[in-house]
Amino acid sequence: MSEVSVRRRLSSTLRDFLHTEAAGGIVLMAVALVAILIANSPLSDAYFAALKAYIGPLSLLHWINDALMALFFLLVGLEIKREVLDGQLSTWGHRALPGIAALGGMIVPGLIFVAFNLNDPQVLRGWAIPAATDIAFALGVLSLLGSRVPVSLKVFLAALAIIDDLGAVIIIAIFYTAQLNVYALFGAAVVLAALRSLNLFGYDRLPFYLVLGAVLWVLVLVSGVHATIAGVLLALTIPIRPSPGKPDAPKVSALHRLERKLHVPVAFFVVPIFGFANAGVSFSGLTPAIVGDTLAVGVAAGLVFGKLVGVFGAVALMVRTGLADLPANATWGQMLGVALLCGIGFTMSLFIGLLAFDDPAMQYRVKYGILAGSLLAGLSGYLVLRLQKPRAAG
Repeated sequence: MSEVSVRRRLSSTLRDFLHTEAAGGIVLMAVALVAILIANSPLSDAYFAALKAYIGPLSLLHWINDALMALFFLLVGLEIKREVLDGQLSTWGHRALPGIAALGGMIVPGLIFVAFNLNDPQVLRGWAIPAATDIAFALGVLSLLGSRVPVSLKVFLAALAIIDDLGAVIIIAIFYTAQLNVYALFGAAVVLAALRSLNLFGYDRLPFYLVLGAVLWVLVLVSGVHATIAGVLLALTIPIRPSPGKPDAPKVSALHRLERKLHVPVAFFVVPIFGFANAGVSFSGLTPAIVGDTLAVGVAAGLVFGKLVGVFGAVALMVRTGLADLPANATWGQMLGVALLCGIGFTMSLFIGLLAFDDPAMQYRVKYGILAGSLLAGLSGYLVLRLQKPRAAG
């Protein structure tokens, strides 16, 4: 198969990814709205009681957040590995602009949150909450704009969000790990070594990887490291290479096969269930005092202004210094709109918020901030992009 044909195949894979994430984002919006309506209706008691009900050793909410979301993190890990080795992030030139933008979009929101909560050491534990971008939500908003936004800008946003996810995974592993069980951690290391050995010996049949991955998940859960990290670790061991004996074949390795199988169930089942279980916020106790609550306001300000300043400022710095170019056919106004959309921090921000605080009252304050910030960022980004005149393709 010619190089042109391979590039077309990869381009088709990228389009499929963008379309799936965008459609999944729209579903996630609808599910989150339903959860909020239920949490503020006569069904609220049944909703919250169901989430607290135990099924075996874990509550339903923990099964969703610790087990089901491991599939989400597995897909995140697969996407990161594919993009770095075989996709839009495969060269330093391609990584530079979204990479620096993602870094700015993590640092500045964290600093803004810290500035709001500098005098409260307990609240400071949530510094990483506004550092994440929700790729499904952001691409879902972009999809509503159709051809008004160039494909290159959608690719930029997807690449930025993938790098952002990598940063969030590292933050979770380092800063939100409980007391460690050394024996379970050693067992997880042994299983990980076995998975790596399978990769090195060229074994690419998925069932055995997935069985060992399930064992890895149990050991990581017991170890004290958050169980979803097992999904990322498993992803890093899945082989990515051309089909055996076919050096000119399109990329149909185990990683590509698993990624394609996971995209639809994760986008339309796993993430919506997580959103439904965690977005349900009751407004019965909401008072005007929330406006002065530094935890909620710090999260919201970090998402809206932190992402805007961090992402847009990093891009402006890279372009003005000649280290990178704006995505093809994109304008500065469109980049401003995309920087605002990066402030939609729903899925990963909620996840980090739940890890940062065990107190339900603090979790509610975090959710208020995430919902308010994400809504304001999403609407602002949409309006800015809607008012831009598309640049003609050059």
